[in-house]
Amino acid sequence: MNAKPIARRRRVLAFAALAALAAARIQAFTLSDLLSDTKMNPDRFAGYFEDFDYDVHPFDVQDPDVFLATRRGDCIDYAVMADYVLKQDGYSTTLIRVEMVGKNMGHAVCYVRQSTAYLDYNNRKYLFKLRRSGQRLRQIANDVANSFDANWTFASEFTYTYKEDVKRAVMTVVKTDPPDTDPDAAGPGPSRNGSGS
Repeated sequence: MNAKPIARRRRVLAFAALAALAAARIQAFTLSDLLSDTKMNPDRFAGYFEDFDYDVHPFDVQDPDVFLATRRGDCIDYAVMADYVLKQDGYSTTLIRVEMVGKNMGHAVCYVRQSTAYLDYNNRKYLFKLRRSGQRLRQIANDVANSFDANWTFASEFTYTYKEDVKRAVMTVVKTDPPDTDPDAAGPGPSRNGSGS
């Protein structure tokens, strides 16, 4: 038997197997799939988004079906979806936006109280997908800004609902204000108890 056809057949089969694995890895999923995942946790949530592309949609949150179907979005799309999905699974989550000096930008993350860490769209591809941080807004703002090698000016906790498509500020911390005057200086308040989004 000729060795060349056998070697070629093995290469073709190996290529077909790799193509099937790649197709399975990038298989589309829906919001229903995320909500019905019985093993959902913050790390698992981030794993779903490893292959998504970064695409800026300033000042608005994409429709969740568009975000998932196009596999393209930005930090607020990811943070809002994490907040929505993880709350359904009993996690106490908080949406945070940090405004940074010199970067001409803000960055949104989803803080998960049980993990004392936040989910960041910039970390979804790394082994350690959650970034540890204290629970106070000032602590989270410091950690987010440090991840950009930037200085922050103010940070806000906010809520968002897909149904209303409205962002609402809950509290804001200004970096130059004394820390003991922060709205959460006494610790996490009622806005961090995991109530609906």
